[in-house]
Amino acid sequence: MPLVPPPRPAAQQAADIPPTSVLNANQPEWSVGELAGALKRTLEDAFGHVRLRGEISGYRGQHGSGHAYFSLKDGQARIDAVVWKGVFGRLRQRPQEGLEVVATGRITTFAGKSSYQIVIESLEPAGLGAWMALLEERKKQLAAEGLFAPDHKRPIPYLPRVVGVVTSPTGAVIRDILHRLEDRFPRPVLVWPVRVQGDGAAEEVAAAIRGFNALAAGGPIPRPDVLIVARGGGSIEDLWAFNEECVVRAAFASAIPLISAVGHETDTTLIDYVSDRRAPTPTGAAEMAVPVRADLIATVRCRGTPARPLHPRGSPRRAGPASPARAPRRPPRPDRAQSAGRRDRGSACRSRRPHRNRCRRGAAPSAGRWPARGRSGAAPGGRRSRAPPRWPVRARRSRAWGSRNSAASSGRRRRAAGSR
Repeated sequence: MPLVPPPRPAAQQAADIPPTSVLNANQPEWSVGELAGALKRTLEDAFGHVRLRGEISGYRGQHGSGHAYFSLKDGQARIDAVVWKGVFGRLRQRPQEGLEVVATGRITTFAGKSSYQIVIESLEPAGLGAWMALLEERKKQLAAEGLFAPDHKRPIPYLPRVVGVVTSPTGAVIRDILHRLEDRFPRPVLVWPVRVQGDGAAEEVAAAIRGFNALAAGGPIPRPDVLIVARGGGSIEDLWAFNEECVVRAAFASAIPLISAVGHETDTTLIDYVSDRRAPTPTGAAEMAVPVRADLIATVRCRGTPARPLHPRGSPRRAGPASPARAPRRPPRPDRAQSAGRRDRGSACRSRRPHRNRCRRGAAPSAGRWPARGRSGAAPGGRRSRAPPRWPVRARRSRAWGSRNSAASSGRRRRAAGSR
């Protein structure tokens, strides 16, 4: 027979707990406004600022009051959103229907509808795909208006008197531009400092372009002949200020030729399409702005002097004026012919000894030998002849010198024998 546990005794109410009727009678009463305020404080304290990702839905533009109302949704839920009038003008990304965004703001409640909502403080596209899709859409819109037409582009002046630069005053970009201008052709530079990233950067860049164009020619501040809008490399989010519509329209309306140098060579922004010339880097923009001073000086000098005709190898030269014929040599004087012959005859004797051996003048050498000398040292002619000098002393100090000297002497002997 199975064992069955005995039934549990019924729970008895504690003696110190009052009944429910008594508790309901002792609870305080809340008004609707007090409860809504308490819920609002609880919700704001629990969440505070959040980053919310979703798709914009129900956006119909700004309201008459300047505020914007729409919703953020995904596949599971939906939340109301509001952008106040003062914040709407500072948004990096304006709301668009169907755009997936990441909204940053604070969670609060709206007592009039018993609902909660997010008050957006910043808005940006969600992911690289959303950024690129927005960029392509804006590019098509501006191209349809003719802002990227090639007919609008103007040539860059060859040698500007003043160069204007729109960039950040701190950073490597402005140093690279100034250094490159100093190396190529020093020119006066005006720098309009702006922010190149973050909230308000696009408005500052557009205001700088308009400010340079507003300068009067011949005024206290010189008007630049060319503008350089430059920034270093970065992600598409960092360079987004140069994709804003206000910057593109300011560059299109600029009366001063403009060179864009935003990012690296692989980075492309909308200001590159509307500018008069696009540089791959800020250093390349400085090279496009001014020529090389040394090359310019060399070109001016070459144009100032007549060029000489060049005759490459194998090409026939032009027939120039005939050179005057040389006058024939005068015949030798009769009184000097004999002395010249004596010198010629004596050269055969001197060719044997390159050093200080001299034959007796007036006497022909005997078969290429030295004149005969008697015991008294007198020559057959009655005059005393000089003894042939010895070999140079330095020829005995080195074998190489002796070998060269002997080879030279033997060559001279053969030439002398051939002449005889």
